[in-house]
Amino acid sequence: MNAQVISSEPKEISLSITETDIGILYIIQHELLKASNIDFAGVIVKHPLTNECWMRINSSSKPLGEIKKATDSAIKMAEEFKQLFNSKIKVN
Repeated sequence: MNAQVISSEPKEISLSITETDIGILYIIQHELLKASNIDFAGVIVKHPLTNECWMRINSSSKPLGEIKKATDSAIKMAEEFKQLFNSKIKVN
């Protein structure tokens, strides 16, 4: 995954993200939208042939910090799901 800042302002950031699956970005978007200080979080596939996605976040606090918190939360949730899955499924 590669990310590049397209534009950055104190309360808004736009990113170009390549070499990723949009599903991962949807999970981060979902985590972002849970926060009360996020005004907008959106993800689009810029063009399917280039595999480039754009993400924009508007926040009342620092948007880059909010992305980090949302990503950490998504990683924690995935780890909890993995543990639950492994505890319930027996492989013979």
